[in-house]
Amino acid sequence: MSDSMPHHWLDKWERREMPAFALIPFAMLGFTALITVLIRRSDGEAWQVDLALFGAALAWLIAGTVLTKRWQSRPRVTTVFFAGLIALMTVLVLRDPWSGFFTFTGYFFAWRLSSPRWRVAGVMAVAALTGSSQAGGFAVAASGTTGAVVFSGCVLVNLVISGAFMWFAWIGHLQGERRAKLVEELSEANQRLEATLAENVGLHNQLLAQAREAGILDERQRMAREIHDTLAQGLTGIITQLQAAEQSSHDPSARRRHFDAAVRLARDSLTEARRSVDELRPEPLERAPRFADALTSVAEKWSAMHGVPVVNSATGTVRPLPPQTEVVLLRAAQEALANVAKHAAATRVWLTLSYMDSEVALDVRDDGRGFEPAAAYSGAAPGSVSDGGFGLLAMRQRVEGLSGTLQVESDPGAGTVISVCVPAPGDAAVPTAGRRVA
Repeated sequence: MSDSMPHHWLDKWERREMPAFALIPFAMLGFTALITVLIRRSDGEAWQVDLALFGAALAWLIAGTVLTKRWQSRPRVTTVFFAGLIALMTVLVLRDPWSGFFTFTGYFFAWRLSSPRWRVAGVMAVAALTGSSQAGGFAVAASGTTGAVVFSGCVLVNLVISGAFMWFAWIGHLQGERRAKLVEELSEANQRLEATLAENVGLHNQLLAQAREAGILDERQRMAREIHDTLAQGLTGIITQLQAAEQSSHDPSARRRHFDAAVRLARDSLTEARRSVDELRPEPLERAPRFADALTSVAEKWSAMHGVPVVNSATGTVRPLPPQTEVVLLRAAQEALANVAKHAAATRVWLTLSYMDSEVALDVRDDGRGFEPAAAYSGAAPGSVSDGGFGLLAMRQRVEGLSGTLQVESDPGAGTVISVCVPAPGDAAVPTAGRRVA
């Protein structure tokens, strides 16, 4: 039989199984009554008593299976019905040994008994009656040794077979209950799994929305920092150079120098703006072979533009740095130098790059007028480090994005020190010495 065959016939059989088993006792009782009448008539014996007994058995079956159906779940009713049925079967076997065609149906009713002990007793009683009928009736046991042996053998065989079937049926019943319990547990587990999957889908969608919002916010902050570090600083430098050129109207060479510086600054700012949009490395890092060289180039350009000497030095063992670390340190140096040019009125700047075992530090110190660091972030004090404090805020965001630290030390009239320290474990390289950029 193919596994691909539709299984609807199994469902039909399950629906017909119980009605079929319920009709078998009635069918066998009718068959036994028929052959009893035929045998009695052929032997010239009276059959009315037998027919009356079969009628009583029929009435008892109807009462126990149909009329008292609502009470069949009660243990006492089931026990009384089975005891009466066994009594009737015993009488029938005593009169008509071939009643064994009907007595075997007692197995169907033995399983309805509520107690396991009563079930075993019921099965043994039915087996004894069936064996007696197969041996030829109870009279065979008293007919002699041979009859007793035959009778005992038939009864014993029925007891063994019925006991074995009862055992396997009981095991199958337990396995069926176990399977039903497993199916129920599996169904509950599937329901919980479906609920969990639905919850996970909701959480996933929520995480996607949060990640999208966080990405948008990060991108806005990145663009704000890039605009500040390129366009804002460049425009501020251009304004400063143009103002200086206006004040140098009496000196054509100085005015031309300031105009040329403004033009170079505008071109550099445009280039940096394009690089920021394309998320490329800053132009000094693209040109310089090492980060220290890029930092020196930035310091030299700033010093030449503003006429303030910069002492640029490096300590420790120079080693390659991660690209993100180089960008953060370079932007910090540019921001610090831009703040010096706008607010400090300094006469000298010291820029120190320190390579340590697992960190890299950048210190930018000036001898300018100083300020109150607490006021720089709120923008409440004039002469703060950046417009509205965004310069320091962007610098801090960059540094903390690499798990680094930013410290600002300043007092009015005592200059300013900005210290940036970021983790940067690296390989050994060549030590460097300090140099002065004038």
